[in-house]
This record gives sequence, structure tokens and C-alpha cells, in this order.
Amino acid sequence: MQKRLRKNDEEKIREKLTKIKKLGFVKTHRTGPTGIGKTLEDLSGIPENNIAGPDDILFELKAGRANSSSMLTLFTKSPLPKKANSILLERFGYVARENGKKELHTTVLATQFNNLRGKPGFRIAVEKEKIALISVEGEELGYWDKETLKVRFEKKYPGLLYVKAEAKGKGKNEQFWFCEAWFLWGFDFENFVELIKQDIIKTDVRIGQYADGSPHDHGTGFRVMPARLDECFKHRKKII
Repeated sequence: MQKRLRKNDEEKIREKLTKIKKLGFVKTHRTGPTGIGKTLEDLSGIPENNIAGPDDILFELKAGRANSSSMLTLFTKSPLPKKANSILLERFGYVARENGKKELHTTVLATQFNNLRGKPGFRIAVEKEKIALISVEGEELGYWDKETLKVRFEKKYPGLLYVKAEAKGKGKNEQFWFCEAWFLWGFDFENFVELIKQDIIKTDVRIGQYADGSPHDHGTGFRVMPARLDECFKHRKKII
């Protein structure tokens, strides 16, 4: 069940996070990628669900490794029309060694064509009303209309209490220093588009194949480095 905190609890959150910062590096409470969120939740008592922040806006608690080289998936959304995945898999897919079925795993940028089997494949093209996938020949292979992407982002991130941590060590010995926290709200769609144009936000196409040969979307995602996540929001308020 989601818990909503009162607007004046913002100062309580600040106090909790300040105390956690003073702890320095603490050992992870869970092994793996989700360890950082679990550790922060345990230390702070703040649940990983909706809380209230500035102007009583609902925020999701999220922790990120400030020095991570791994990208954060903002959200996933299959391209349109519905046959787009079939077209991409048929034209650019390759046989997977694991199961002998076709798959297509590739990162798509706006500034250059991706390289598929030694040849240029397709790229992102930002147009007036949509974000399109364009082949070398100029053919549109699929697209996302901008309004759909805007709604998708806003639904997942009405706002974030985003806590950054320096990380060291690996596995069960990983440690975190939760050193910085921000309230982020108000999706900045125009800047989101600019980040796509600059390849700061990348699009990862992940398509597999079911036994009957139909495409299986493993989650085509828009991704960004954790350190650049705040640039997707209009409003940023530093807590610690």
C-alpha cells in the first residue's frame, strides 16, 4: 500500500538523509543492482513508493550510483506501428547462439547509424511530431509519437526523490556513501528531445523471437547515465 507523507515532512526527510550521509560508506543490504535502493530504504525508513515533496507533489524514491558506468532505463515502449518489431527483426535480426532463434539487440543513436553485421543499419531521427527509426535508405522503420513518450515518462516519474551515492566494492561487499539528494519534478520534454539528439539518451532495441516465429519485445528502452537523469526535469531542489 502506498504511503503519502505530508508536505511538512520534507524537513524530516532532509534530516534523515543528512544523518545517513554522515555515516560514510555503509555495506549493501542486498547483493546485486537493487542493493542500493534496498540499503537506502532500510537506513532511511522511507519506502520505495509515493511520498510528498515540494508543493505536495508525489515523488518516487530512487537511488543511483553516481560513479556507475551502467545506464538507467527511463522507460520502455515498443515502436509503432505494431508490425515495426517484425520489420526490424526480419531485416536486421541475427540467429542467437543460445537457442537458434532470431534476435536483435542494438543501441540506436541520433548522430550516426548503428552497425549491424558489419553494415550500417538504422538511426534515430527527431521529427516535428515523432521520434522515428530511419534506415540508411531513408525508410521509416518505426516511430514513437512525442505525446506518447511524454505521457509514458510522466506516468513513471511524476517526480523523484533522487539520492546519489558513491559506490565501491562488488557483490556482497559493495558499499555506498549516500552523499547527495534532489527533489526532481516537472518533466522537461523539450530537453528530453535535445538529449536524444545529442546521444545522451540512447535507445536500446531488444527483440527476440517466440517459438512460432513472432517477435518478442524484451523491452525497447530509452536510457541515460544516472549522472544526467536530473536533466530530464524542469525543477530541481537539492536536499543534501
